[in-house]
Amino acid sequence: MKKVIYREFDKKAITALPRVLFPGKIITILSEGETEKAVNYLLSQPILGFDTETRPSFTKGQVHKVSLLQVSTHSTCFLFRLNYTGITPALIRLLEDRLVRKVALSWHDDILSLQRRKHFNPGTFTDLQTLMPTIGVEDKSLQKLYANFFGEKISKRQQLSNWDADILSDRQKEYAATDAWACIKLFEEFKRLKETNDYELQEYISEEG
Repeated sequence: MKKVIYREFDKKAITALPRVLFPGKIITILSEGETEKAVNYLLSQPILGFDTETRPSFTKGQVHKVSLLQVSTHSTCFLFRLNYTGITPALIRLLEDRLVRKVALSWHDDILSLQRRKHFNPGTFTDLQTLMPTIGVEDKSLQKLYANFFGEKISKRQQLSNWDADILSDRQKEYAATDAWACIKLFEEFKRLKETNDYELQEYISEEG
């Protein structure tokens, strides 16, 4: 039986889904030396998931600098606290890399935010928003895509929390890691479905409809 995916997932249906959390190890990076070691490890991996977090602003016209860069493998996620380290030479090496598969969602906006901290020439990134229409999926958000592909919910409760806090809470760390790791999961499932044609695209029909 082919896997059923939807052209567009019903956002209201996400609430009832079981929650998913990154199951691996989370490492917070606070210094340039730690950054160097982490980047060396990451660039030895076959695939990486990327995301960023920025402290929200509730004042019109006020924009904060990007606070966090999270980069995940299948089993380990590094949280680079940019408000402590800035964009170091090692991070530039990672962001400019053209060899390792790097996957993100709506990455153009994240690049602009990162470049406001320090200029770099972006390397090769795969953006899920560009891939999904090639199999007929119109969802744009990570939450809707993950629900569509895996039937699980990524909680967004920590999205508007203070990412410049002196110490990130465990819930913030789990949220950040899950978002980066989910990009890997989605890319690999997309690739499998695309190569095998083992899916059936349907219109979502809600219980009300």
